[in-house]
Amino acid sequence: MSAQKRKKKKKTSKTKMLLCLMVEIMVILVLLVIIGWDYGVEDWLKEVTTPVVKELDVSGVNGSHVVLMSANGGKVIGEVNGEERMYPASLTKIMTVIVAIEELDDLEEKIILDADIFPELYAGDATQAGFQAGEAVRAIDLLYGAILPSGAECCIGLADAIAGSEDAFVELMNKKAQKIGMENTHFCDTTGLHDPDHYSTAYDMAVLLKYAIRNDTFREIIETPRHSTGVTNVHPDGITYYSTLFKNLDDPTVAGGRILGGKTGYTNDAGLCLASFAEIEGREYILVTAGAPGNTGEPLHVQDAVTIYNRLGEAAQKLTGKE
Repeated sequence: MSAQKRKKKKKTSKTKMLLCLMVEIMVILVLLVIIGWDYGVEDWLKEVTTPVVKELDVSGVNGSHVVLMSANGGKVIGEVNGEERMYPASLTKIMTVIVAIEELDDLEEKIILDADIFPELYAGDATQAGFQAGEAVRAIDLLYGAILPSGAECCIGLADAIAGSEDAFVELMNKKAQKIGMENTHFCDTTGLHDPDHYSTAYDMAVLLKYAIRNDTFREIIETPRHSTGVTNVHPDGITYYSTLFKNLDDPTVAGGRILGGKTGYTNDAGLCLASFAEIEGREYILVTAGAPGNTGEPLHVQDAVTIYNRLGEAAQKLTGKE
């Protein structure tokens, strides 16, 4: 064989090897996309192909503390006093429930609510879901009861069952807060009843909700408008309760998307609070507001969320040419 033929054969062989390598790389990339679709690839593709609102004015609302954050990357898009200390009220129950979900082995487990739970809750005028002393309730129903109607007895019942006492459970809450980057937060209880040493920031609560909605069970709970419990020894027909957010939200639709779920809160010191999340133009966002006046009879925290999400949707639609 001549040198010229050998050179041509060698070149053809290299070309075939290169083509095979390119095909293998393409197959691997396709497999990575297929396998990783449920692990963030879909969100990543949206991030790189869709124009994004990088900054938004969130001032001029009723709440004195506001943080609007991207649910995917955690970037703050708008804020007012976002890093200043505030009282989280029942937004606390987001932490209570996500810690409980992660600690419980069986969500169908029956938990008996001790009579000692109730006197302090009555004295503090705490919101309750409707369970009674000695009632045996499934853990999953207590989780729904803590988020939807903001039941304080559900929180303490879960804490006692998981950690032996509310104080011991609060230690788990504070450890989780530090682990996920809530650097300006300290919890004293599971319910959010006022205590000067029980505090957070709008930013930290956004970080918490961002973490919590990645859990499928938590997400299903907080997105639910209503829930009917199983039969108990006290309520043979169970109890049906409703989300305090969706009760005050006639229409979850906002410009370019919809509000998906959230947790409300209120004390005299905290004002009206809301930690919510929404999908706008294919992206998810988290919004925390706190400090809205609670003496008007109007759900000003919910109105704030609608106002800001509409601003965000309108800004996103301008970028995508949908206005």
